[in-house]
Amino acid sequence: MSADKPLLDIRELSVTYTSSNPAVTAVSDLSLQIRKGESLGIIGESGCGKSTLALSIMRLLKDVRTEGEILFSGVNLMELTEPEIRKYRWEKIALVFQNSLEVLNPVLTIAEQIGEPIWAHEKLTAKESNQRIIKVLNMVGLDPSWKNAYPHQLSGGMRQRVLLAMALVCEPELLIVDEPTTALDAASKNEIYHLLRDLQKRIGFAMILISHDVAFISRLTSQVMTMYCGQVVEYGRTSDVLKNPMHCYTRGLLNASAQFFKYKDLWGIGGKPPEEMRTYEGCPFAPRCCQSSDNCRKSRPELRYVALERQVACHKGGIESFLKAEGIKKSFQVKNRVIQAVKRADIEIRSGEVVALVGESGSGKSTLAHTLVGILSPDEGSVFFRGKKVENHWATRMMEGMQIIFQDPFSATSHRMKVLDVVKEPLDIMKWGSGEERNDAACRALEAVRLPVNQEFLERYCYSLSGGQRQRVAIARALVTNPKLVIADEITSMLDPSNQANILRELKGLQNRFGFAMLYITHELHLARKVADKVYVMHQGEIVEKGDASEVFEKPKHMYTRQLFSEAFYEEGRG
Repeated sequence: MSADKPLLDIRELSVTYTSSNPAVTAVSDLSLQIRKGESLGIIGESGCGKSTLALSIMRLLKDVRTEGEILFSGVNLMELTEPEIRKYRWEKIALVFQNSLEVLNPVLTIAEQIGEPIWAHEKLTAKESNQRIIKVLNMVGLDPSWKNAYPHQLSGGMRQRVLLAMALVCEPELLIVDEPTTALDAASKNEIYHLLRDLQKRIGFAMILISHDVAFISRLTSQVMTMYCGQVVEYGRTSDVLKNPMHCYTRGLLNASAQFFKYKDLWGIGGKPPEEMRTYEGCPFAPRCCQSSDNCRKSRPELRYVALERQVACHKGGIESFLKAEGIKKSFQVKNRVIQAVKRADIEIRSGEVVALVGESGSGKSTLAHTLVGILSPDEGSVFFRGKKVENHWATRMMEGMQIIFQDPFSATSHRMKVLDVVKEPLDIMKWGSGEERNDAACRALEAVRLPVNQEFLERYCYSLSGGQRQRVAIARALVTNPKLVIADEITSMLDPSNQANILRELKGLQNRFGFAMLYITHELHLARKVADKVYVMHQGEIVEKGDASEVFEKPKHMYTRQLFSEAFYEEGRG
């Protein structure tokens, strides 16, 4: 077969389980290609169709209705009879099943189970079969003395090696590995990683690797595919997709992965998939997506190219740029001199993203924030909101869906106003709804930040509240308009450590729940690395470094950033 032709070519595959009532479509219009020696990773939540896809390739499913084509070396496996497909199983295509205890037969020895594919496909003598078994056991790093043992006598890692030996004993061209690290300890996972990597280099098989472990996928595959509700929602080079996900679902999976950033708090994806996909017409991720629109709920997006070797199923072409500022400059006249608070700053915040703007006090962070939100007008530069240039006026930007939570909760909430009036004031400015509707919206915002909504609390004046309560009121005021972008300016700097932790976790929880983007401004680096997806480092009015939070915090490049981090994380360095 020509090197440029795919070894496996799946075209518009749909798999429906007909035994269910109603029938359940587990894979829908899925297409993929993999060439000899390539490796493809498949990620997604449980129930997204990954294992169904693997079993479909092997034609091992019963009570299903299958549509589309599965071409292997140009042969359509869907058209083969059962005797014909058996010639491909294990000899051409092999599958390493998940859950070794369920897969391995408890009453057969390891040698008997590894030998089954040999006896089914090759005419070898007993001696030759034994030699092949010993060879493959050595190949997967398992001492041949275990060949007469039974599965229950082996550890989880050893049983996984047995499954791998069974799959490789006939030297297949395509190896499908389904959740190889499930229930394994860190040392066993690392052993399986090295084993798969070395075996693929030595034998040259193509590999499809299915796993919840995104870090494991990142180490072993060259391409990665994200599945959701039986569909491919993102496809591309592994390094590109995992470093810069373009679908909100892929980003959600990465944010829930502990292996990617050891300091960051974990947040699962809110909501759940539609229960009945047959009758759901729109994008299946729309109910959980932070940037869904009416179009998303009405029509299903097609998987299409958005860049070279990058495909995304999204009506908006992927995660949209929400706020973008270019060439921002801002100075102040102080007596006889001009102070350049912001010398030149470019910043971008994407939909549903948490961006941390960090730096020392006086570095220009708050000035930049106030310029972005329209409280200050820039001397130079432009601000774009959803690709549209916006006017330098705070009310205009509030109407567009931007809100700010100020640093000082005591000056940000008037002590002469009651709690209810403070929270609903943005709605009054916007003349939104009736008076009753504004009151109801204010109460919902207060409940969201875990404050009481009884008449006694609503009628309290803000001067009677504690610092933590006033900051929660300020957050509720920002959220009452259902903003798409919240700028949190040093919101924990005036609070004690306990209230700092509670307020920040509360705000991050709200961000995860409602899906708004957030610019988190702080000089508290320990807090920033708990929540940030991206980081911008500001020094003397300039952005000196920017990038993924994991990269910036673990491998800072700029001299100032390294100095700042060394001082902030001094105790960690000593440890």
